[in-house]
Amino acid sequence: MTITANWSYPTAIRFGAGRINEIADACAAAGIKNPLLITDRGLANMDITTRTLDLLDGAGLGRALFADVDPNPNEKNAAAGVAAFVAGGHDGVVAFGGGSGLDLGKLVAFLAGQTRPLWDFEDIGDWWMRADADAIAPIVAVPTTAGTGSEVGRASVITNSETQEKKIIFHPKFLPSVVICDPELTVGMPDFITAGTGLDAFAHCLEAFCSPHYHPMSQGMALEGMRLVKEYLPRAYADGTDIEARAHMMSAAIMGATAFQKGLGAIHALSHPIGALYHTHHGTTNAICMPAVLQFNKPKIEQVITQAAQYLGIEGGFEGFCAYVDQLNASLGIPKTLAELGIETPDIDRIVSGALADPSTGGNPVEMTRENTRELLMRIV
Repeated sequence: MTITANWSYPTAIRFGAGRINEIADACAAAGIKNPLLITDRGLANMDITTRTLDLLDGAGLGRALFADVDPNPNEKNAAAGVAAFVAGGHDGVVAFGGGSGLDLGKLVAFLAGQTRPLWDFEDIGDWWMRADADAIAPIVAVPTTAGTGSEVGRASVITNSETQEKKIIFHPKFLPSVVICDPELTVGMPDFITAGTGLDAFAHCLEAFCSPHYHPMSQGMALEGMRLVKEYLPRAYADGTDIEARAHMMSAAIMGATAFQKGLGAIHALSHPIGALYHTHHGTTNAICMPAVLQFNKPKIEQVITQAAQYLGIEGGFEGFCAYVDQLNASLGIPKTLAELGIETPDIDRIVSGALADPSTGGNPVEMTRENTRELLMRIV
């Protein structure tokens, strides 16, 4: 099955196998003449990156590359990226990769024209209005994984390396001007990345669906996003060359990231400080937290999860859904605890404090307190 489409929501999206060939045209559509391609170190020398640089160079757009990006990008990566952007006289960014490359790329495009320090733009109240919106460079986003959905996001998650806290930097213009979703770029992902990123998309959809806030459009996207993950993540994991499965997983990632403007919850509230402290893979950490958070939220979500189970063809209502999540995690090789992930002596108090300070707590169906969050965390250690 060939899946090709052009979408205008939530931004201009060119979706389909082989559409990376349109990268130069996408830059032109965004008004970019001298792009800086930003990606992570692991992707810097891979064929998909080299080929993209060749396409840019062949169109007269140069082949400038910045890849000093950590798996959990931080303010040092951002400063180095801004320096490279300014030194090269660039007028836009091609954000290329998984969540780290996409988040850092968007942040560099945002910061390069600002005069205030990074942390002045944290997602608190109306702090985003401190930015000079006219100085934000255009962004073309090219995801190479199917999970984070940062390609359609209006924020970047950045680790403060001094405090070891993950912070969300927000501005509406973080939303890329053009996105190229080419499932062929995801074919080379290792199995554990396919699993972790796919479950990240599922966590986004699940938490958005359970959030008590009112947003029917997000509710619909979240539900269908979960169905796509259920149907196609096992296929993508079993056969990395299954382009149809890869394509549907890219759709699920976009849907999850669009849906979670309705809210996230305890899965992400826990995952963010754990990732900041111990540099774990974000999607995998979400997956470890998911079963315990479902039970934690049961008093408030049993009915909506029963509805989701019916749509997804899962028998047994709430408990049947929970059993499905356990089975899915196991089939994808996800550890059950932080200890199995390699974190044998986690700093419980610090993780709890970080979770309660995380913006995701505001969307959790059950109010999170220090006492119940500690009890929740102890279920996954």
